[in-house]
Amino acid sequence: MADYGLSHIIYLWNPSIRMFKKLLATPFTDKGATSVIGLAYNSQNNDFKILRLVSFLWGREAEAEIYSLSTDSWRKVVISMESLRGYEPNFGRIVKIDPPCIFLNGALQTVAITSRHRFILSFNVNDESFREIMLSPNQLDLDGVPVCWTELAVFKGSLAVFIYTDDHWGVFCHIWVMEEYGVAESWIKKYMVPMILNSHFYGNGCTDNGELLIKTAIGLVSIDPESRSQNILAIEDADWVGYAANSMESLILLDGGKKMME
Repeated sequence: MADYGLSHIIYLWNPSIRMFKKLLATPFTDKGATSVIGLAYNSQNNDFKILRLVSFLWGREAEAEIYSLSTDSWRKVVISMESLRGYEPNFGRIVKIDPPCIFLNGALQTVAITSRHRFILSFNVNDESFREIMLSPNQLDLDGVPVCWTELAVFKGSLAVFIYTDDHWGVFCHIWVMEEYGVAESWIKKYMVPMILNSHFYGNGCTDNGELLIKTAIGLVSIDPESRSQNILAIEDADWVGYAANSMESLILLDGGKKMME
């Protein structure tokens, strides 16, 4: 648990046993800096890891901090574009990293943006290496339609990108799915779903069966991309919804956490 700002205070929380652990990452005060945080399970070492990515608008390369629960320690890595794809002139450096940071196929991934390029930054949890996953050129050029924002998601077990557009026809969510993980040529556009109009909304991922979860002024709404039917979910305090992810019960933190107050 952490905010989307630059707070260096992170809580690792196990709701199954009501235990938590407070972690302290590196504090930053740079103006224009933002951070994104992801949680992953390392199956090879039976360990949990936290990846904290910090991007800077001016002058500095993006940085990564990696926390390992087994060692209860952090280490820092600088992410340079040269390390991702070799030296390429006029490529630029990472100036922005967009949440969420999702876990799939043993890797954490998030959308990274340079001054000239947008791509998926992938972090392999087992060997702690970074790689670039290319987006489709068709995702970046939607016939001149203004793109509001892009959002990564796991759509029916596959890596997906939700692209939200807004023009005189309305607001739409374009769902692109990577049918073969890591292969840029396998991107395919599955759906174009009209969004709820006349209200502010935020994407919050999707369910296992592929329904979009959208937070609106009337609450949390699920949208079936095939039938386009909408269902208002009876969830209290939906304003606090962040991002949907699968939950699996565990005894982690039982021997190294603090008990929550009743």
